[in-house]
Amino acid sequence: MTTTDAADAPDWEKRFRAPRVSLPDWAEDAPDRSLFVSNATGTYELYAWDRASGRQRQVTDRPNGTTDGVLTPDGEAVWWFSDTDGDEFGVWMRQPFGGGEDEPAAPGLAPSYPAGLAIGRDGSAVIGRSTDEDGTTVHLVRAPGAEPVEIYRHRESAGVGDLSHDGTLIALEHTEHGDAMHSALRVVRPDGSTVAELDDTEGGTKELGLSVLGFAPVAGDTRLLVGHQRRGRWEPMIWDPVAGTETPLPIDLPGDVGAEWYPDGSALLVEHEFEARSELWRYEPGAAAPVRVETPAGTVSGATARPDGTVEYLWSSAAQPPVVRSTSGAVVLDPPGAKAPPSVAVEDAWIEGPGGRIHALVQKPATGEGPFPTIFEIHGGPTWHDSDAFASGPAAWVDHGFAVVRVNYRGSTGYGRAWTDALKHRVGLIELEDIAAVREWSVKSGLADPERLVLAGGSWGGYLTLLGLGTQPDAWALGLAAVPVADYVTAYHDEMEALKAMDRTLLGGTPEEVPERFEASSPLTYVDAVRAPVYISAGVNDPRCPIRQVENYVDRLAARGAVHEVYRYDAGHGSLVVEERIKQVRLELEFALKHLGGGAVQGA
Repeated sequence: MTTTDAADAPDWEKRFRAPRVSLPDWAEDAPDRSLFVSNATGTYELYAWDRASGRQRQVTDRPNGTTDGVLTPDGEAVWWFSDTDGDEFGVWMRQPFGGGEDEPAAPGLAPSYPAGLAIGRDGSAVIGRSTDEDGTTVHLVRAPGAEPVEIYRHRESAGVGDLSHDGTLIALEHTEHGDAMHSALRVVRPDGSTVAELDDTEGGTKELGLSVLGFAPVAGDTRLLVGHQRRGRWEPMIWDPVAGTETPLPIDLPGDVGAEWYPDGSALLVEHEFEARSELWRYEPGAAAPVRVETPAGTVSGATARPDGTVEYLWSSAAQPPVVRSTSGAVVLDPPGAKAPPSVAVEDAWIEGPGGRIHALVQKPATGEGPFPTIFEIHGGPTWHDSDAFASGPAAWVDHGFAVVRVNYRGSTGYGRAWTDALKHRVGLIELEDIAAVREWSVKSGLADPERLVLAGGSWGGYLTLLGLGTQPDAWALGLAAVPVADYVTAYHDEMEALKAMDRTLLGGTPEEVPERFEASSPLTYVDAVRAPVYISAGVNDPRCPIRQVENYVDRLAARGAVHEVYRYDAGHGSLVVEERIKQVRLELEFALKHLGGGAVQGA
């Protein structure tokens, strides 16, 4: 697209094309050297940034994009993960920070799915791998190019959490107890010997999880910041695996709380998630309470404390596009090019549901009166949540006269452990009960036109879309499913091993052990009841929602002449190419407007 064409494009396309940057990561011992992700070339890739000179350099350049990368502590090299066309199966590569040839970072390791990475100050690296054959393995590479040494192996999912400042302690998250939703922690030496264990599941008999937030960034300091759920929500505490002590922190904020260390280890930067918004706090161990770090109302998608004590954070709201800001008042990283047009703010809706109060976020067209054609844009995960953050997809629907409703159903994070854990065994059906309650509210309130209700989503949201069209066939006028689970049994057998473990946890076993649960939760079971037109998009290299199970569902639609369209593209679980993303949204808009009425797609 030429510059003139881009200037004349509708706002919904401009939002996708506007240059964006992630929150820059920085090298622990060379803080002027940073790494970030940007779509400046039209594909999301990694960029190195020397803050001292201001020089920025594109690190990766691949047809389907690259987003996974990390700096070595000395800032001398960038590690980035190389897969094939988005299949998430590959190896870590290493490139000098200033530019040069890529080389395998651990040539002795065969390709795998990644399971965590931690790089030491002495040049060593701890690399987690996941494969269908081996489950999870963790390897120590003592120097670039050295022969890897296996220090951990288990069939269940696990991952590398962090490496201590001096490289003598390695924190692992694992689910050896068989509950993939609630990890336990183990700290080991570089030889694999165990230093200490922390397990709140009590061998899988309790549903309490732990997470690694990071070792103290100080030489000789063995304290590990961990997240726990002991009071019914995520919050941090300090665990010293060597001394055997646990230090609770008086951070009594509602909602989920995470944290990371300030660079000198003197304080914690606390990120607080509550009712789809977030805020930052500073807490000094031993203090009576944290102190607020001022940020605008909206969502902080990431934050980091710099050596000078300032905090940099990536902020947005549903109405305002993302920007990397600093508590000094400056914009940290402002990519050149046209800015994304704003959208409309979200409104909160609280609806009584079968499992408690459900939080939904609503966006309405700026002009006109309801009832509106309404799209229920269902988030993936399922352990995730929608927030008051900028999103180009929902904004495109608002521009075309639709109201957008996003539901933080049971299974979503941010509303306490019980809400997140509620969907076990009746997977999919529980979430759809909450979506149905919000749907009824949207019609009764006058927001939504009951004849023009669209169920849509990607990944788990795509799964819920197909399941909802089959189990609630009279409720929806249209369905739009991106990278969905469509045939749960086939999906289980074809997906990556870590997701098999999650499915065993959610459903209580394998398809052979609990066939009735897989059948009840599979969209394929209800495909013959689907009456609404269905649009499905799928990546042919997707390891999470593999293509074969999508084809099984599509074949059943086609066999009975159901109205449907399918779009297949050469990528994995979504695309990192901007024009491909625009194409997919355009195809969804065209499909919806063709079947519901309402005119043409803007810019088509």
